[in-house]
Amino acid sequence: MFRNSFNNLFLRHFPVPNFLANPSFGLDISDESIKYIQLTNAKFGIRVGKHGERNIPPGIIEAGKIKDPKRMEEILLALKKEEGITSVRVSLLEEQVYLFRLRLEKQGLINIRESIELSLEEHIPISAQDTIFDYELMSQNAQSLELQVAAIPKNIIENYISIFKNSQIKVESFELEPQAISRAVIKRGDLETYMIVDFGEKRNGIFIISAGFVMFSSTLDLGGVMLTEMIMKSFKVSFAEAKKIKIKYGLQRNNTVNKEIFSVLLNSVSILRDEIAKHFLYWHTHKTEDGKDNPPIKKIILCGGDSNLIGLVDYFSVSMKNKVEMANVWVNIVDTEKYIPEIGFKQALSFAAALGLALGDFDSSF
Repeated sequence: MFRNSFNNLFLRHFPVPNFLANPSFGLDISDESIKYIQLTNAKFGIRVGKHGERNIPPGIIEAGKIKDPKRMEEILLALKKEEGITSVRVSLLEEQVYLFRLRLEKQGLINIRESIELSLEEHIPISAQDTIFDYELMSQNAQSLELQVAAIPKNIIENYISIFKNSQIKVESFELEPQAISRAVIKRGDLETYMIVDFGEKRNGIFIISAGFVMFSSTLDLGGVMLTEMIMKSFKVSFAEAKKIKIKYGLQRNNTVNKEIFSVLLNSVSILRDEIAKHFLYWHTHKTEDGKDNPPIKKIILCGGDSNLIGLVDYFSVSMKNKVEMANVWVNIVDTEKYIPEIGFKQALSFAAALGLALGDFDSSF
């Protein structure tokens, strides 16, 4: 989303032929960190260039809102100096974006944008004059158009634009985080329906992608840090030691120690499972606006740094009674049998959004 120009705030991306493509940087900004990755076009295909992560101290960004612009600019300026970043594609947290479908009748329709603007306040809790929106055409027939609309408070996007301008980094586009992730983990051209669970440090994103569109997104304030803190309190160890224990044992139950850790983690993991199950059930039991059944979810895909938890895939598979698997973030980038990127599989799972952003510069089909 947000790939069409609007008041020079959302910048249209014009893909160029692969052999002319410049290196592309994807920048995934959360409350806690910036993850960045560069994709370059080499003789034998796309290759991974510079990549890394920078911590964002507490109080600078909260729930996607920039609270301390000056300190954020300092972080970006340092990143520009250290890594040579001059232009980027940036993700927007789904917490700050209102996403909805809108059907417009063709009869009497003169201007799509004006018609969307008149309908905004029926779908979002902010006034049209305080909103910036973008849309994509999902389908149409002789009578109507079905659009997907994404809207964001004007002050939020203007704050982001300001900090990048002051940091002298050109923003090629802003894009909804779930859309960027889906570009990385769903094979190009695959129009099936998937649920993606992005298991991060402090939050979980749950997205449903169908026919290439983000149909649903939700955020749960539960992440890997909470699991670590539970181990820390239960076993009276340091945070660093608790993290090692979480990584080593995960959700295994093959001995007494593992069972104790499993019991500690189960409460939080089951909350996430229940949230996934709720959205999974809702999707399959409710009709679309035109009275049709939603297409069935083919599988659940896990990504994010804490999706590596041992036993998590098996636990979700058994409890959800549905296919669950770890994401392959390289599926649209490289053949890992011929080229192994300089970033490990587990680490790469936390770069799904950044990879999806950068990947958008390489193929006009995205």
